[in-house]
Amino acid sequence: MTNFNDLFSIKGKVALVTGGSRGIGEMIAAGFLANGAKVYISSRKAETCDATAKKLAETYGSTCVSLPADLSDLSGVQSLAQRLAERETHLDILVNNAGAAWGAPIESFPEVGWDKVMDTNVKAVFFLTQKMMPLLRQAAKGPSPSRVINIGSIDGLKTAAFSTFSYGASKAAVHHLTRFLAAQFTQERILFNAIAPGPFPTWMLSTGVGFGGKTEGVDWDAVGKRTPAGRVGTPEDIAGLAIFLSSRAGEYIAGQVIACDGGAVAAA
Repeated sequence: MTNFNDLFSIKGKVALVTGGSRGIGEMIAAGFLANGAKVYISSRKAETCDATAKKLAETYGSTCVSLPADLSDLSGVQSLAQRLAERETHLDILVNNAGAAWGAPIESFPEVGWDKVMDTNVKAVFFLTQKMMPLLRQAAKGPSPSRVINIGSIDGLKTAAFSTFSYGASKAAVHHLTRFLAAQFTQERILFNAIAPGPFPTWMLSTGVGFGGKTEGVDWDAVGKRTPAGRVGTPEDIAGLAIFLSSRAGEYIAGQVIACDGGAVAAA
């Protein structure tokens, strides 16, 4: 008989969410914790990462561990992988969410703005995944495949209104890298997929739309009205998709780029 019990369960799984101290990473980490996963979060600023892990653990009554790291540098990637391997024998879910953006007119767009974004958004995704392969392969020996979820962007699917040249290019690269890795490793029961978020109430989007990095007390409704859904995304939206991809329900999905955007790409 077909078993539909626990179709969306991730209880007991071990997850690492990079860029997990705020924004979409924090939303996904919170959703994982609320559904019984053990979650490690990483971000560049140790104090912020520690505070977020403490808050999430207390809020959801689950284990959330802070592992700060600067993933724009390969030494930071290696350090994060080593510290996780010292604590866990396997990794069920890797969420490559840490990211950077840079906006400037093409005439003055600096090399540092190109390199920082590409190093964080593309290079770090590849090399952190590389370093995590032993733990992902170990998890894949269990009853459920291991999962890698790369966080792209709708800016990698359509052109953006902002002069964020390296950001859009980097996210398009993440999407194709996801497909490439899926073609290589699905047979090893390591499932690669990407999520392309649209507008969510995050620090990064806040800086782009003129809110100065504020995520509360600003007019997100005005931003959301630009999408067919008429609103910005919520933690339930992005965490729900990540949970689906990490559960039994998402076990036959590999190499996909799924927009979570309220219809923004469809209407572009």
